[in-house]
Amino acid sequence: MTQGAGQGPMAWTMAAHTPASSPPPGPFDGAPPGPPQDSVPAPPPAPAAPAQPDELPDGYTPTARDLPVIGTGRTDTLVDQPAAQLLPAPEGEDEAAGPGPLYVVGDVHGYYEELRAALTAEGLIDAEGSWAAGNARLWFLGDFTDRGPDGIGVIDLVMQLSAEAAAAGGYCKALMGNHELLLLGAKRFGDTPVQSGAGTASFQAAWLLNGGQKTDMDRLEDHHLQWMARLDAVMEEDGHLLVHSDTTAYLEYGDSIEAVNDTVHDVLTRSEADEVWDLFRKFTKRFAFRDDSGAEAARRLLDTYGGTRVVHGHSPIPYLLGEVGTEDSDSEQVAVEGPHVYADGLAIAMDGGVTMAGKLLVTQLPLPA
Repeated sequence: MTQGAGQGPMAWTMAAHTPASSPPPGPFDGAPPGPPQDSVPAPPPAPAAPAQPDELPDGYTPTARDLPVIGTGRTDTLVDQPAAQLLPAPEGEDEAAGPGPLYVVGDVHGYYEELRAALTAEGLIDAEGSWAAGNARLWFLGDFTDRGPDGIGVIDLVMQLSAEAAAAGGYCKALMGNHELLLLGAKRFGDTPVQSGAGTASFQAAWLLNGGQKTDMDRLEDHHLQWMARLDAVMEEDGHLLVHSDTTAYLEYGDSIEAVNDTVHDVLTRSEADEVWDLFRKFTKRFAFRDDSGAEAARRLLDTYGGTRVVHGHSPIPYLLGEVGTEDSDSEQVAVEGPHVYADGLAIAMDGGVTMAGKLLVTQLPLPA
C-alpha cells in the first residue's frame, strides 16, 4: 500500500518525513528549478504566537461562502470570539448595499514584506497589518510559499485576515496553487517514490528543486497543513473564474466548480502519494491561453464553469510574455506595471513575477478589456 494511504479524511498532520537539505539523486520532470537555497535570505525568527488549534472546525474551508472565524494568533482583535462562531456584519452596516469591492492577489511565494506593502497600498490592511477594508472581498490565487524568505508568515497573515475580514463584514479567501500541493506532499510523503513521466521522483526532491525553504518546513504546523488541504481549486466571483494555473487541466477533474473542488479534496483525503503527485503535476501545467488557440482554451473553461473571464496566477507575466527565458530568470530589468489581459480579453494574468524582481500584484476587479 502506498505510504500515507488509509490515514482518514484530511489527515494532513505532521508526518515522520522531514525533508533533507538536499534532494536525493535521480531524474525529475518537475517545473523549472527555483533559485539555490543559499540565494534567499532567511527571515528573522517569527514572534511567538498563541497556540493554534490542531483541528479546524468541522466543515471549515478557506473558500466557504460563510467563513467561520478561526484562531489567528492575534489576541488584540478577536480575543473573545469562539473558534467556529460565525460573526454577523457590524451593527449598522447596510446589507442591502451589496458586497464590497473585489480584489485579487497573485502569487506571493514567501515575499511577506512585499505582500504587506501591496495590501497597505490598496488600503486593505493598516500599518499594523490588520484588516482595514470593511466589507471588501479579497481572493488569493495560491502559491504562498517556496522561493521567497517567509512562506509561513504569508500563510499566517492570510489566515489572520480571513478571520478579521469576516468579523468586519467582508472576506479574505484563498485558492490552492501547485506549491501548496508540493508542500503538502513534501511534508506528508517525504522521499516516498512516485511515478513521473521521466521515471521515479519524490515530493521531497521536487520541493527542493522548486524553491522549498527549510525555514518554512521547520515552522510548518498542523493547522497550516489542515488549512492548505481545505483550499478549493476553482471559484467564480462576479463573472471572474478564479483559478491558480493557466491550464485546462481542471477540466479533467469535473464538469462543475463543485465537482472539481470535491475531486481535489477527495484526492487529498485518500492521501495516496501517486494520486497527489498527479494532481500536482497537472496543476503545474501552464500557457494554455497564450498562443493562437488561447482564446478557445479560455472559452472551454468559461463555458464549463461559468464566468466571462479567467483570472489566474502561476505563470509570471515576464515569462508568459517571453521577456525572460525561464520562470527563474533573475533580472533587475523585469518591469511589470499591472495584470496582463490577453486571449482576446478572456484571460487575466496576475503573477507579477515577484520572484524575478517583478511586482507582487494586488488588483481590484473588474479590469477594462
